[in-house]
Amino acid sequence: MVTIIIIAVTVLVSILCFNGRLNVDSLMFNAYRVWHRKEWWRMLTSGLVHGGWGHLLFNMLTLYFFGRVVEQYFAAAYGETTGIILYIVLYVSGIAVASLWDLFQNKDNPGYNALGASGAVSAILFASILFEPKMGIYIYLIPIPVPGYIFAPLYLIYCWYMAKRGTDNIGHTAHFWGALYGLAFPLIFRPDIFQHFLSQLGL
Repeated sequence: MVTIIIIAVTVLVSILCFNGRLNVDSLMFNAYRVWHRKEWWRMLTSGLVHGGWGHLLFNMLTLYFFGRVVEQYFAAAYGETTGIILYIVLYVSGIAVASLWDLFQNKDNPGYNALGASGAVSAILFASILFEPKMGIYIYLIPIPVPGYIFAPLYLIYCWYMAKRGTDNIGHTAHFWGALYGLAFPLIFRPDIFQHFLSQLGL
């Protein structure tokens, strides 16, 4: 249910920006403005706006499928109410945490902008892998699902490599740090989840 609410709010704000009813420039992440003008809200509002319908659809579909899994596991691991709260904290804080690297790297670059929920969505995706590492994940153009424990390292390597190349406008570093945050966050409150992860792999 929480996942549906997050999706609904994100879609609404993004559509209002697409239609020009909200100013996307005042909501997107800009490292210079965050650091020098103290516009800290951008660390969170950037997750509510997207660069187009494809960007929005991909993020929200990923969140829909994996967010519900994480919601269920959080409820089982932490209790119903606490699980909901922690799930919301993971998602919201994931938006900001995923942008911290870019904030420090680009704080003196007024032209550096970023938007989208990809960092937080990566956090949710990797939290689901922590709980269910053998879960099948479909990758673009590959017709068979890849187990999460194989997908995870490949994804991290890809993100780091593409970030180093810097040949596109995709926030690969946000994806990378968001993913690591998604692995770490559940363990902060329940370190024994790591044993569950290992047992799922038969270790």
